[in-house]
Amino acid sequence: MSHFHIKTKKGRPYLYVREIARVEGKPKVISQIYIGSPERIAGFARGTDTEIQQLKVEEFGALWLAYQIDQDIDLCRIIDTVIAPADREKGPSIGEYFLYCVLNRMVHAVSKNRLADWYQKTAIQHIRAVDLGELTSKRYWEKWDRVSEADLRQAARAFFDRLWQVESPAADCLLFDTTNYYTYMAGHTDSELAMRGKNKAGKHSLRQIGLGLLVARDSRLPLHYSVYPGNLHDSKHFEAVMDEMFGVVCGLNKTKERLTVVIDKGMNADGNYAWIDEHARIHFITTYSTYFAQELAATPLERFEPVDTPARRRLIAQDQEEECLLAYRTRAEYWGKSRAVIVTYNPASARKQAYTFNDKLEAIRQQLLLMRAKLRDRAPHWREPGAIRERYLRFCEQMHMPSELYELMFEQTDDGVSMAFRKNAYLVARKQSMFGKNIIITDNTDWPTGDIIQASLDRWQVEDCFRLSKHDDLVGASPVRHWTDSKIRCHLFTCVVAMTYLRRIELKLAAAGINRTVADIMQDMHRLHYVLSIPKGARKPHRRLETPSKTQAEVLSAFGHRVDASGVLQPALS
Repeated sequence: MSHFHIKTKKGRPYLYVREIARVEGKPKVISQIYIGSPERIAGFARGTDTEIQQLKVEEFGALWLAYQIDQDIDLCRIIDTVIAPADREKGPSIGEYFLYCVLNRMVHAVSKNRLADWYQKTAIQHIRAVDLGELTSKRYWEKWDRVSEADLRQAARAFFDRLWQVESPAADCLLFDTTNYYTYMAGHTDSELAMRGKNKAGKHSLRQIGLGLLVARDSRLPLHYSVYPGNLHDSKHFEAVMDEMFGVVCGLNKTKERLTVVIDKGMNADGNYAWIDEHARIHFITTYSTYFAQELAATPLERFEPVDTPARRRLIAQDQEEECLLAYRTRAEYWGKSRAVIVTYNPASARKQAYTFNDKLEAIRQQLLLMRAKLRDRAPHWREPGAIRERYLRFCEQMHMPSELYELMFEQTDDGVSMAFRKNAYLVARKQSMFGKNIIITDNTDWPTGDIIQASLDRWQVEDCFRLSKHDDLVGASPVRHWTDSKIRCHLFTCVVAMTYLRRIELKLAAAGINRTVADIMQDMHRLHYVLSIPKGARKPHRRLETPSKTQAEVLSAFGHRVDASGVLQPALS
């Protein structure tokens, strides 16, 4: 509630606008704004002063939307049920610290140092009041220090249990993939999670943390996640979490007797598929590197045929049938059993790979011409065949091209060493025959070819979750700016919850016929403000929402609310 408040300093009155709300059950001043001098007070009293427009403008729409999507899950209650308050504990609970972090990551992710300042610019006190002085990095450290790995695992399990009760996602076909997030943690800082490895953002010199994510196909809702050391291979991590992950998912009421997990070639290992083969209920669809199956990948295009997929139907409708995916299906033994094997051919990918390959091939030829010229001119350090061959191998490695595509020949003559080279036409043609090809392997031998291909292509859905997690404003998981393993686990848990909630917003709006990306939705709602003003002659300050745009009104309506003529948010009329 807002009201005028007069403070007397050295005998002179000064006018403020104060707002009071209940924080932890007690009335507390949540905002205090200086208005002016005694003359200004007199002007208000007479009604002669001009109207003060937008005395205070606070971000409202996106934060309100983020809080609304939590209402039926209640993350705060879930965590506080797992981690009880300590004796004489004051201030927000551990669950509330997680919640305020998640809300921030859904709207505009900032560090814990800047969190209170960011909330100061928002209407959080009118959405879910909190003492902003408690939201400091120090208090986060103290609170999260009480969260053990076992506590967090239990809280995450309870969160996903509640999510499944509310959303009931279909869980008969799942998508699993991994990513990593780099950190600027010093090399001498102790950590079991932050390790150096091949970083997907190209930050190979930095330490990184791995994240595995299991997503329900179509709904794209996370069903399970895991955090692991950054130097652990994907296949090893997949092996380590299979028991827990599939044990959780198989307990879902929506899970059918047959469960298929879609993975990529990074998870391939004999032990992983031996485990899957031992569990008759679980099946897999994976990709396989063409490098290890070159004979199969070089299958002539005459043996390929069109496959009925949604993309094919869309291309035919656009009169682009020549761009349609083709497939060749066979059976072969992989990982000790006969599997269905599908080789796909994508014309657009083949053209792109051919263009890049020919450019690199020409670059290698030009480099070899330069090497031959330097050898002929007896340039320093260019007189030994072994040294020249070593330089050639390094150049091919830099170009990510096999060195066998050109053959180098050296001959001793009266004038010294001469050099010649020639293209290996057979290897070049073989390489070109593999362009645009991908290999898919599955034990779902009774599935139609189109269904297998589409399931494999749908891996983009989990990759889309990872792209969202690395968004600069939304989620913002990377870089990880925590320095202890316990805080890193808490941070990534909040990021997974934020990703889940943002996807739920997309689904809720899609159910209302509004098909927009969550980034577009949150950016649009970010512009809906809560305004504190003092109309001319008013006896008290006035708060109201700005008039929402058409798209903002649609979002509010999808969540069962509207803004009336006086700027008050009301439940929508049924």
